[in-house]
Amino acid sequence: MISLQDYLKGGQTVLSNLLIEHYRQLGLSNDEFILWIQLYKYHELGNDFPDLAPIAENMGCDQKEIYNLLNQLVEKQVITIESEKNRQGIRNDFYDFSAIFEKLELLQSQKRKKEGEKDYEQKIRSLYQLFEKEFGRALSPIEFQRIGQWIEEDQYSPDLIRLALKEAVLNQAYSLNYIDRVLLSWERKNITTEQQVEEEQKKRKRNMMKKESSRNEKDLPNVSLHNWLEDE
Repeated sequence: MISLQDYLKGGQTVLSNLLIEHYRQLGLSNDEFILWIQLYKYHELGNDFPDLAPIAENMGCDQKEIYNLLNQLVEKQVITIESEKNRQGIRNDFYDFSAIFEKLELLQSQKRKKEGEKDYEQKIRSLYQLFEKEFGRALSPIEFQRIGQWIEEDQYSPDLIRLALKEAVLNQAYSLNYIDRVLLSWERKNITTEQQVEEEQKKRKRNMMKKESSRNEKDLPNVSLHNWLEDE
């Protein structure tokens, strides 16, 4: 068994698990990825343009196969060969590995976008189901179309429509026209989030309580206040 000293002396090449898990989706074959790792290992050790002979030996290939694999890495744009002048004016070649990380980031971005689209579609399905549950019946084609217009044309979020439906249910107004008025009212006030809806509801409740208090004061009889202790 290898000793701990030999293990640590051998050094380490750190790779993200994302790269290990998705190199096939980046279009790399097993051999191409192994060569990429070999080159990256040397890069981590400070050698940016290593001799391919020891790499071919490590991989059990001849140099011609390694050159072919390297060309494929360049063609697939997961590695580039660059050059720059040092302080002495000598031009040195080096491998640039940034392209594969940019491709990986693009792949993850596309994945997040697909997941977001999937979640959004699920929210819309759940929204239609919620309407049918609260209305206690299946929606008509016209009602489906009206809700679809809120989402696609008016650009109301499914969450905001759900809150407007909740508002209608609390007021026992099972009508899309009522919900439409609620949404229009929120739009005029630039209300787009659940927190803003809650603040608006609290504000409306305070105003109602204030009006109710003012109404009660008006209804009280006029009673003159008299200090009976001043009577002789």
